[in-house]
Amino acid sequence: MPETTRETLTSGGWKNLDFEPFRPGVTLHWIQNFEDDQPGVALLKYEAGASVPRHRHMGLETILVLHGVQSDETGDYGPGSLVVNKRGTEHSVWTETGCVVLIQWDRPVLILEENDND
Repeated sequence: MPETTRETLTSGGWKNLDFEPFRPGVTLHWIQNFEDDQPGVALLKYEAGASVPRHRHMGLETILVLHGVQSDETGDYGPGSLVVNKRGTEHSVWTETGCVVLIQWDRPVLILEENDND
């Protein structure tokens, strides 16, 4: 039996969830916060034009785009896209349209550069 569930995420079920501030223009809904050696799982909701500055992955990061388009230096990822970033990789993330992603981090990321508006 699952410890926690979120229903109909791929069909907009995230719209009824509570989100809290995460970074400027980005809000977060924890599904499972980091605990001991367990990964964190969350929904991130980006406003149009929002970004996360360049950061390094301290563990595996897995992203499933649920809505909108998320971009990084290697491409643009629309609904249904699965993005996997290995430990030690670096990138910045942004969205022109706004987006919602399901994300799992093995470890919190290390921010390398802050945006001027952060």
